[in-house]
Amino acid sequence: MFFRKPQEERVHSLPARWTDVEGVDPFLAISAGRAHFRVEDLVALVSLVQELKSREV
Repeated sequence: MFFRKPQEERVHSLPARWTDVEGVDPFLAISAGRAHFRVEDLVALVSLVQELKSREV
């Protein structure tokens, strides 16, 4: 999502999922607060941890 603040030339952006532009997230609706993490976020976290571990060696 892109937006411009009033009286500014610069264009700002942020992920659409941080807003209500796309509507209710199906995962949040179905989990109803019972799940703390999404599968896609956990997979991304695993990738990040693996990358960081490989840099240590």
